[in-house]
Amino acid sequence: MTSPKCAVIIGAVALSWLAAAIPAPPEPAAVAAQAAECAPVPSAGKYPTWEQLPKQTTLPDPWLPLAYTTTDSEGGSSPSFASDVMAGKGKNRIQTPEDWYRCRQPEILQMLQEYQYGYYPDHSKETVKATRSGNTVNIEVTAGGKTGKFSATLALPSTKPAPVVINIGGMSNQPYLQAGIAVVGFDYTKVAPDSNAKTGAFWDLYNGQDIGVLTAWAWGFHRVLDALNATVPEIDPTRVGVTGCSRLGKAALAAGLLDTRITLTMPMSSGVQGLGPYRYHGLSGQDETLENSKSGAGWWTDKTLGTFVNHAENLPYDAHTIAAAIAPRALVIDQGTGDQFTNSKGTAVIVYPAAKLVYDWLGVPDQIAMSVRGGGHCDMSGFDNVLPFVTKVLQNQTITKDYNDLGSYGSPMTTTYPWATAVPKAA
Repeated sequence: MTSPKCAVIIGAVALSWLAAAIPAPPEPAAVAAQAAECAPVPSAGKYPTWEQLPKQTTLPDPWLPLAYTTTDSEGGSSPSFASDVMAGKGKNRIQTPEDWYRCRQPEILQMLQEYQYGYYPDHSKETVKATRSGNTVNIEVTAGGKTGKFSATLALPSTKPAPVVINIGGMSNQPYLQAGIAVVGFDYTKVAPDSNAKTGAFWDLYNGQDIGVLTAWAWGFHRVLDALNATVPEIDPTRVGVTGCSRLGKAALAAGLLDTRITLTMPMSSGVQGLGPYRYHGLSGQDETLENSKSGAGWWTDKTLGTFVNHAENLPYDAHTIAAAIAPRALVIDQGTGDQFTNSKGTAVIVYPAAKLVYDWLGVPDQIAMSVRGGGHCDMSGFDNVLPFVTKVLQNQTITKDYNDLGSYGSPMTTTYPWATAVPKAA
């Protein structure tokens, strides 16, 4: 039985597994020796601008490296270049799952930080101090002589050690606790406010850097996980979900993307800058676009994304790229057919099936799920609707619910990702 009050200092040297927020997947030496060279990746701040990228009216090919997407690459001046790229006919596409994990996934992670999230801070330079008192965990993070502080609240089931879902903004706790899943929440506004104000634990350390608030909140998820690992033995640190709704769903998506310790990512009603498509944005909801989201809350993402306002179809990625980059780890996507704000239909019939093609190709088809429900934006029933999939991933439960069923939305809109007919045939 643990003491009701304890303090632990987590250092990067003492716990080497915390040294990198985004570690590369392990790779057998034989595969590495036979692998082809990865495509060149630009250095930070040197990425192609929208003028150097083709206008892609359909979802970008997830297997095509950025270096072969730019209009100054080989064949880029051809009148058919954009249509070839969109159809999966671009040159030097990724051909094997091994090269996806070795080359393309790390490239996507860096590209998304450049174009959307801002660059994640170097966690190896941080020290995390966690102090537990009952069901409260106080967290202090120190870096560069500065310290940021916030706290998390625990709700533990009777069965231990239990998997955990970390949330911001609140969720439907009781069904999860009854299923034997711990629920942990933290006040995201104490990490970073939902505004341009540079207050809170994250900005206490990193004020002055071009980092979106979604990344700051993602960092909060990760530091909570550090603290739980150090002070809450009732929680199993190998079975971790992250969730939030609306803008907080966008943050949960970023949290799952940027830390491989996250077992299951659960974005709820996340919309544009989450799993709502930048393209095909008007299928449902209020026609949420890059333009109106960046105008209304420009602080969610970095300044670079703002340079694509009125040029969203020149982005070399879309929401399906973010989802695909999480593989092979699990992802469940919540959307309500009555959501008056986000493009639920676009997420369900375009983003999900496009990302699932990558999951299928990587041999993990059951690790991605689409949860279409009735009800509106951030309806708490969404948490109940995804719970069977959560129990499958975090507790190895057998379930019967079909998470490939798009409900009243019908079938995938395959014309929106024409490269589906050119999925690489892995040996």
